[in-house]
Amino acid sequence: MLNIDQLICKRDERALFEALSLDVAPGDCVELLGPNGAGKTTLLRTLAGLHTQYQGHYVCTDFLYQGHRTGLDELLTPREVLQWYGAMQGLPPAEDELREVLQRVGMSAYALTECLRLSQGQQRRVCMARWLLHPAKLWLLDEPYTSLDKDGQALLNDLLAEHCGQGGAVLAATHVSLTVGRAKVLNIVPTGREAA
Repeated sequence: MLNIDQLICKRDERALFEALSLDVAPGDCVELLGPNGAGKTTLLRTLAGLHTQYQGHYVCTDFLYQGHRTGLDELLTPREVLQWYGAMQGLPPAEDELREVLQRVGMSAYALTECLRLSQGQQRRVCMARWLLHPAKLWLLDEPYTSLDKDGQALLNDLLAEHCGQGGAVLAATHVSLTVGRAKVLNIVPTGREAA
């Protein structure tokens, strides 16, 4: 699913961290750890094809990327967001599928509420519903616990465990430990230079 070989991400031609190597197989859940500014977000953006300053090699296919920003159109309702997202993937969801994923993430009562009226935690739950509609086997997640209360964090852990249990995999940058089976850890070691 993911192979990283001596990968170093750069910013303005400066290395952010020491070379990384990693293989992520079906069922793996990997915590990406490191201090603020070490390059965790940049690594995830690189793997998603959004950052091009790097050296080394990686192969990352069939993935879903969720960054810090939710990427929700605030004028759309959760239901509309999911319809649009599914259509963009070429997999428009059926009505029963929409109801099921919204119920799964605890957002059924807000299905027709504009996203701008939702709390940050509720918006994160809409993002999780979006993941459930995406067929990707590898989830690249940047700080997925952000804005989630205890129930939201428990839901996230359940979804991650279920995804990995069904042959998917997760690479998540987080300051909150994943409680998904035997999560592996990948530590990013900054080079000591100024990192962004």
